[in-house]
Amino acid sequence: MRASPHRVRSPLGAPAALLLALVTVVATLLGAAPAARADTLLCEQYGTATVQGRYVVQNNRWGTAATQCVTATDTGFRLTRADGAVPTDGPPKAYPSVFNGCHYTRCSPGTALPARLSGIASAPSAVSYGFVGDAVYNASYDIWLDPAPRTDGVNRTEIMIWFHRSGPVQPIGSPVGTATVGGRSWQVWTGGNGSNDVISFVAPSALAEWNFDVMDFVRETVARGMARNDWYLTSVQAGFEPWQNGAGLAVHSFSSAVNPGTPPTGPGEPGPAAACAVTFAPNVWTGGFTANVTVSHTGPAALDPWQLAFTLPPGQRITQAWNAAVTPSSGTVTATGAAHNGRIEAGGSQTFGFQGTYDGAFAPPSGFRLNGVACT
Repeated sequence: MRASPHRVRSPLGAPAALLLALVTVVATLLGAAPAARADTLLCEQYGTATVQGRYVVQNNRWGTAATQCVTATDTGFRLTRADGAVPTDGPPKAYPSVFNGCHYTRCSPGTALPARLSGIASAPSAVSYGFVGDAVYNASYDIWLDPAPRTDGVNRTEIMIWFHRSGPVQPIGSPVGTATVGGRSWQVWTGGNGSNDVISFVAPSALAEWNFDVMDFVRETVARGMARNDWYLTSVQAGFEPWQNGAGLAVHSFSSAVNPGTPPTGPGEPGPAAACAVTFAPNVWTGGFTANVTVSHTGPAALDPWQLAFTLPPGQRITQAWNAAVTPSSGTVTATGAAHNGRIEAGGSQTFGFQGTYDGAFAPPSGFRLNGVACT
């Protein structure tokens, strides 16, 4: 990947210009992204520039051969040129974006990422988007998680926050219900793209700007069994996925921080990581079943509250539950203890049950995780 060239005239004369050229050469040899000034144009496929001294803007034109250019500004970027179009039932053209962390061998200056999830108290972020009306795209905030402190290549799980979508596009996978995260309601989709798992949180209406804690979405993902507390947060990114056109789209401002410490726990939040075992006892008849589930906690500290995530086989659907709230009704679901059994003591257990329907041959659920930790 090569940086976009700059032509600079020095008011100090040839010696200063020579020194500036020498600094640029050294930075290029070291692989550093050029520091972005206002209106730094990037048209190379994977061109990058540093903004605010700590984030990286990337053109990231990975899905088309058509020309795309972004202009890195003092606080973010805007999509200056976005030629061509791709089918809306497939992947987008690109992901022009700004990020904190490490992405495909490039790390933003001074980043605290990768960082283990269990060692992050909070990860505050703020973003302000600019939308256009003559394009097909989404405004997507990406959060990347991996079992290892990866600084290159593809991560295991991608969290996508769809702030806005325009045109007939939808997230990867299928809808699995709704969730309240960060005090807002979201449509939740889960699936995979062949390289990594994806969970998407889709805003019901356009959200142009927001201050929030990235860890709210991470904890929801852990509770749904798509990540673990001993995994790593590797990068957070704000940008756009365009399918058709897109010139004029902008991230006006972006900020991201990672505060180390013990993650908070409280009402509605999963407790500390735990070792666990699950006993699944079904009673099956043609097309239907009931099941009692016993969750045994073998960790050193009580869990209050507790959440058990697991995945139902295709064609299986929950119709009612007792001693726990189980949502959604199919796919990857989460059981949350009720008021009378919302705490599991160290060495203790809780039992809940549910009734459901199924198609074809009956099979038990899989992938049980208690507060994000895999169970036996």
